Amino acid sequence: MKKQRLVMRTVILLVLGAAVAYTLYANFTKDKIQKVAVGEKAPDFVLTDMDGNKHRLSDYEGQGVFLNFWGTWCKPCEKEMPYMNNQYEQFKDKGVQVLAVNVGETDLAVNKFSERYDLAFPIVIDKDGQVQSAYGINPLPATFLIDKDGKVVKYITGEMTEETIKNYMEQIKP
Repeated sequence: MKKQRLVMRTVILLVLGAAVAYTLYANFTKDKIQKVAVGEKAPDFVLTDMDGNKHRLSDYEGQGVFLNFWGTWCKPCEKEMPYMNNQYEQFKDKGVQVLAVNVGETDLAVNKFSERYDLAFPIVIDKDGQVQSAYGINPLPATFLIDKDGKVVKYITGEMTEETIKNYMEQIKP
């Protein structure tokens, strides 16, 4: 009887150990499997802006694209938006586009935010989260620098200063 209990406990411990090991493995490797890797072509998508115009990422080939994922509730996003807008004004005639992808908020919330900061670049809304998912976005803000050939040059998470935004736009200028 004692031997049977010992075998049973050993089996249970082994199963629990395997479950813990698998969970740890899955958690540590999921971050490494970045969905969009530097040097690869950025996944194409089509999203609609606040004026009803469709924006296809591949239509911007030949230009640098500053692809920013953001939310109105995200304080770091809010802080960097005016800097992005200032630099967009400096770089839009030099072949660098800003495409701001809002992560599925209402048109009203996004319009109010855009008007408050007088944003000039296109803002598109990822209503169903498919683009956010395709790019593996988490946390916000997240920015992809895409060169004129449509390849990802850099992936940045977290708040940027105006100086860093300027440097990044300089990097993707065709």
